[in-house]
Amino acid sequence: MRPSSLLFLYLIFFHGFSPLVESSYLDYADALSKSILFFEGQRSGFLPQDQRIGWRGNSGLSDGWMYNTDLTGGYYDAGDNVKFGFPMAFTTTMLAWSVIEFGDLMPPNELRNALVAIRWATDYLLKTVSQPNRLFVQVGDPNIDHSCWERPEDMDTARSVYAVDAPNPASDVASETAAALAASSMAFRSVDAGYADTLLRNAVQVFQFADNFRGAYSDNAHIRDGACPFYCDFSGYQDELLWGAAWLRRASQDNSYLSYLENNGKTLGADDNINEFGWDNKHAGLNVLVSKEVLDGNMYTLESYKASADSFMCTLIPDSSSSHIEYTPGGLIYKPGGSNLQHATTISFILLVYAKYLDRTSQTVNCGNEFVSPVLLRMQAKKQVDYILGENPMGLSYMVGYSNYFPQRIHHRGSSLPSVKDHPGFIACKDGSIYFNSTNPNPNVLVGAIVGGPGEDDVYGDDRADFRKSEPTTYINAPFVGALAYFAANPNPS
Repeated sequence: MRPSSLLFLYLIFFHGFSPLVESSYLDYADALSKSILFFEGQRSGFLPQDQRIGWRGNSGLSDGWMYNTDLTGGYYDAGDNVKFGFPMAFTTTMLAWSVIEFGDLMPPNELRNALVAIRWATDYLLKTVSQPNRLFVQVGDPNIDHSCWERPEDMDTARSVYAVDAPNPASDVASETAAALAASSMAFRSVDAGYADTLLRNAVQVFQFADNFRGAYSDNAHIRDGACPFYCDFSGYQDELLWGAAWLRRASQDNSYLSYLENNGKTLGADDNINEFGWDNKHAGLNVLVSKEVLDGNMYTLESYKASADSFMCTLIPDSSSSHIEYTPGGLIYKPGGSNLQHATTISFILLVYAKYLDRTSQTVNCGNEFVSPVLLRMQAKKQVDYILGENPMGLSYMVGYSNYFPQRIHHRGSSLPSVKDHPGFIACKDGSIYFNSTNPNPNVLVGAIVGGPGEDDVYGDDRADFRKSEPTTYINAPFVGALAYFAANPNPS
């Protein structure tokens, strides 16, 4: 018997996985619907009547009281009850970019659901920039929060508010917030022009804050204790400044942002050619985004961004002479550090976006020993998407609630504790430990959640305590929405 078969049987008997149907058919439309639904399970604030994940309740209703301001709403980033502004803004940017590029391929009801998911974030982000020369970057003390295993509805931990006041810097969070608001203005432009105007106007203002007072938000001593090591700015704020400017250029078509990208590229590290894209490092996504200006508008002053985008694409092609990206034996993009599927989803998305941009101008990517077509880029993206949905050595869907065989014990407080609907009594900070330590499956299925994923050996143990593998995050899901929208409409890319 093959080792993978032994592992398969082990997981059935000892971890409760129960595959009922084995099928190579992947239902991308179902996965798309569930990937969006997930965000309703991450909501903070007062839930609306049309809330579809029924085991959640209202939470964080006093957020902001320490500053006598309303900071309710937004999303919990992962399996805890903290609202981190940096990854939430990136999540929002990626949801909006998904709609901008592939919203026209979504069924109308799912496009509506995607816009609702975006607005739940942007309504909150607008609150974070509502006071002049001040940016609210976080709500909740993560060190205290992480010492509890508590439902968000029961939270009695400190809801500390972290704010950055000028001239103290927060270029990273401010720029990502500007990107989120600018991108979202494009997503809403055709359905709510007034809201789109509000988003863009605030994006301009918060980017000025970012550019005028340069530096990383986690360099502020009073922020560092709350943001680090969870969402420190590890890679520097410079990439976010370019990213924010690029989105403001795309949304406004204002030439001043074009000049910003031309004049600041070298000083802010655009030529560093860093092959990464995620909540902390925007380089690969920035280069793809700006390449549209070169491909569509012949803006050759931005050619260096496109050259970097081409270079990144070549690192993803296994047969390319410049291949640098590591893959697991089963074919998954792998980067060390935990929550690995964030890399697979973001890279899948920008592969599809770049293929779209190249297609419109009938271009390919020169990878030295071969020319890579848009079709090949799409096939690379499809391999990652299909792996996540179940075409992997374990035959396991890493999206909760998709197929009959998915993680049962995700690292997520609300999912693993009894629902307030079933157990209305208060469960205190330490009283939730019995549920954390339980080997039982989570009682509440967080449909659509994509977990951190397997290790470099393609193995996933379904262990609630192993948060690097079993914890879902909003920024894993957000770019996957766009990728699934594409494949739901084009299951066999050409």
